[in-house]
Amino acid sequence: MNRAAARRQITGFSNLTIKYLRSLREKKHRKREGAFLAEGVRLLTDARECGHLPKMLVMVSGRDPHPLVNALEGDVLEQGGEVIETSSDILAKGTGKSNPQAIAGVFDEFDTSLSIIDRNSAPIWLVAQALRDPGNMGTMLRTGDAIGAGGLILIDDCADPFSVEAVRASMGAIFTQKVARASWGEFLAWLREGEGQLVAASLRDAVPYRGAPYQAPCFILVGNESQGLPEEYEAACDLRVTMPMKGRADSLNAAVAGAVLAYEVLDSLEG
Repeated sequence: MNRAAARRQITGFSNLTIKYLRSLREKKHRKREGAFLAEGVRLLTDARECGHLPKMLVMVSGRDPHPLVNALEGDVLEQGGEVIETSSDILAKGTGKSNPQAIAGVFDEFDTSLSIIDRNSAPIWLVAQALRDPGNMGTMLRTGDAIGAGGLILIDDCADPFSVEAVRASMGAIFTQKVARASWGEFLAWLREGEGQLVAASLRDAVPYRGAPYQAPCFILVGNESQGLPEEYEAACDLRVTMPMKGRADSLNAAVAGAVLAYEVLDSLEG
């Protein structure tokens, strides 16, 4: 296949495809289209290595040759996807980023129902309740990838894990981690149908987080950045643990607290 001939050229800022790319920066349009945007060679390569290929690949014309980009383009064309070439300025308009990466991809959103979760496929799962910051969302996904978690379950009204900001902050972990969304009632009913220990950092009837009796599969629950977990959510946990705060701060960032606790759980389960 002549790859250069297979690429569609876009030279106008008002092109409908560029407007489509820009629309994916908004949640309502992502939901309508069932698609999301990822940028950069590293992110798209991670996606490819995890078995996810973009249905649309957009590249800046005149970029330096790169073997990973060549491999990605070949796979996209082979699966029937579309490859587009355009200028850096036009891609910047499409992605809404003043200094865009030389490559971007449009992916179909993943199934985020609880039915995709096999609780016994991993010893640790992360659970976030009303997490609002996309940077924290990405951090939790990265933490999950680092500790070998099965994925991230989002409870109640959380930030969109498929936003450009969250995808970028995940550093590719959006493609390695299962992501599910549910209400608290749905999640708790699902959890109690099988094995699973629900653990949260708390000050209510808590034990020290080091040496606590963690059990797999362990579901680590993190609350909202400013309000923490509702009292009834904490009460439903099987284990509540406390972390020492030796300075003036009275709490950790939500995603950081989840990471600290996750590594302690990992150490306990592997010990």
